[in-house]
Amino acid sequence: MPPLIELKDAGIRFTSGAGRKKNTIQALTGVNLAIDKGEIIAVVGESGCGKTTMGKLIVGIHKPTEGQVLYKGRDIWTLKGKDYHEYRMGVQMVHQDSYAALNPNKTIFQSLSLPLLQHNIVKNEAEAFEYLSGLLVDVGLTPPAIFLEKYPHQLSGGQRQRLLLARALSVRPELIVADEPVSMVDVSMRISLLSLMARMKEKYNVSFLYITHDLGTARYIAASGRIVVMYLGRMIEWNSIQKAIDCPMHPYFHALISAVPEADPKRRTEFARQLPLRSLDLPNLLNLPSGCKFHPRCPYYEEICAREEPKLHPLNGGYVACHRAEEILAQREKEKSGI
Repeated sequence: MPPLIELKDAGIRFTSGAGRKKNTIQALTGVNLAIDKGEIIAVVGESGCGKTTMGKLIVGIHKPTEGQVLYKGRDIWTLKGKDYHEYRMGVQMVHQDSYAALNPNKTIFQSLSLPLLQHNIVKNEAEAFEYLSGLLVDVGLTPPAIFLEKYPHQLSGGQRQRLLLARALSVRPELIVADEPVSMVDVSMRISLLSLMARMKEKYNVSFLYITHDLGTARYIAASGRIVVMYLGRMIEWNSIQKAIDCPMHPYFHALISAVPEADPKRRTEFARQLPLRSLDLPNLLNLPSGCKFHPRCPYYEEICAREEPKLHPLNGGYVACHRAEEILAQREKEKSGI
């Protein structure tokens, strides 16, 4: 069986300006990723690294300028009729801004019932009310009748995010792309929303692509899944999330982890030595460096890094795009063993 969703050498370019000032930005390049049924994958990286663009490619908002996006082995941009409808229903997105994602002029019932009626999931409004009531109970909004009567501005950010998750689940998808779903929610609400997503994954066997810049929430939501690390539109590392965090292979990912406050004394000691980055500034997207895009900031820089861009290659159970990854891991093992 082919993967549920597969990106094959996918990339996308955007243009900015006009005339002589027209520029091209390579937002994503050479992305290869397969998502299986019932899997959770966390995508992490700094702002501007291409995380959201990847999510929008998967849900069909953007069309790739190179490569393909496949749904069950078929290019989504060639799908028609029943096959296209299956894809549109099967892949849903939960947006970061919960207020902008809901029509302020409609009640929650009006907004959530429309796709159910349009796609014949229910026959009438009475069935829609009953169906949505069950979903709202599932996502922790009780009593549901009260929430269905309200307008978006009458709800908190956490309540709106739960509604967006319920709306995505209402059309019985196979994959939900969750783009920073807890970044605009109070810290006290984040764990409950992440736990809710994990429960929904188990109950409905739905896959999640969880996009975030927060390693803590990525580690929590995808505890038994995989993590993909992005840098300037490129996949630079992927592995099982536990193995990746315990033993980061790419210097950029190591720097990200070492910058996260850690309460565990053992892990705090392990990553206390923060990498002395050569620069804290991201390169200009309109004028990317040659070779490895991280080399202007990398403490392990060598001449080959500026000359040749590394390819993803297998290492330590995952994949990494770094010329010196094997050497760095070997040196770290020596330090751990006291040699």
